[in-house]
Amino acid sequence: MMKVGINGYGTIGKRVADAVAAQPDMELVGVAKTRPNFEAETAVRKGYPLYAAIEERMPRFEEAGIDVAGPVEDLVEASDVVVDACPSGIGADNKSMYEEYDTPALYQGGEDADLVDVSFNARSNFSEAEGADHVRVVSCNTTGLSRLFAPLVEEYGVEKARVTLVRRGGDPGQTGRGPINDILPNPVTLPSHHGPDVNTIFPDLNIDTLGMKVPATLMHTHSVNVQLEEVPTAEEVRDLLAEESRLFLIPESYDIDGAGKLKEFAMDQGRPRGDIWENCIWAESITVEDGVAPKGQQGGGGDAAGADLYLFQAIHQESDVVPENVDAVRAVLGETDAEESMATTDEAMGMGF
Repeated sequence: MMKVGINGYGTIGKRVADAVAAQPDMELVGVAKTRPNFEAETAVRKGYPLYAAIEERMPRFEEAGIDVAGPVEDLVEASDVVVDACPSGIGADNKSMYEEYDTPALYQGGEDADLVDVSFNARSNFSEAEGADHVRVVSCNTTGLSRLFAPLVEEYGVEKARVTLVRRGGDPGQTGRGPINDILPNPVTLPSHHGPDVNTIFPDLNIDTLGMKVPATLMHTHSVNVQLEEVPTAEEVRDLLAEESRLFLIPESYDIDGAGKLKEFAMDQGRPRGDIWENCIWAESITVEDGVAPKGQQGGGGDAAGADLYLFQAIHQESDVVPENVDAVRAVLGETDAEESMATTDEAMGMGF
């Protein structure tokens, strides 16, 4: 059994903890929190050993009537690998602690790529993380884009990708985030950070990304245009993407027209917290236009080549990286290959609608 510790038990950490606890080959050693709150109480109620992320604050947990198993250093020492799910920037501060106890660590997408040995997406570069000491599970948006690009690159080749990301202002619990009543270019310059982040997974992919931030909390939405080297039909692309376990093609008959209905659908399906671990792609949005002229030959009589693929997808920012963290544990410890790990993770979590 792989012994896994979770440092940080907030939006991502609590979801990863539940996913790890569900795996047949993993043991959740415990979770760490900086302060006593409802999430700390929830961890104890679920039977997860709770550690204090800041040793000096241990008395605060005792005063709140919440038992702690010890300081976070004890958790790190007892774990085969630690998932750092702390707020952005804190993982970098924790790196020296993980190195002191010679414990491999997984970080989240809010950390800088140069902090780690490799950035990770299970579908795209699982083997590159094998045996690494420091691995970064890329952000929710980069995870979603990497899952989408992997089969397209493999099957058709990609000349160019252009993505506009309409991003939620904050998670439902982030009451201090905005905008409240505005639509913001975020950033106003090209590219947004997402394109360079995708290049940590696909170094040779030619990609431009633009970002916008809107007053919503439910999900991100991507408008995707991919210039393919080959010319499939829209139906062939649908069939290809439908084979991917972490891509959900929303049937037109479901009458799901946005993130609100997607979340309602997930809750009706019994998903914990209404989570959607998969990319949600509107099947009817998948459109292919062939006959793209090579660069420099537009209007010049050059032979047509390639095809433009268009689609819309939604990404649940609170949960889509959760299965990736589980797979990264197996990759770092060299326990299995990508296909077997993803299948085990998916079955244990109940992936697929």
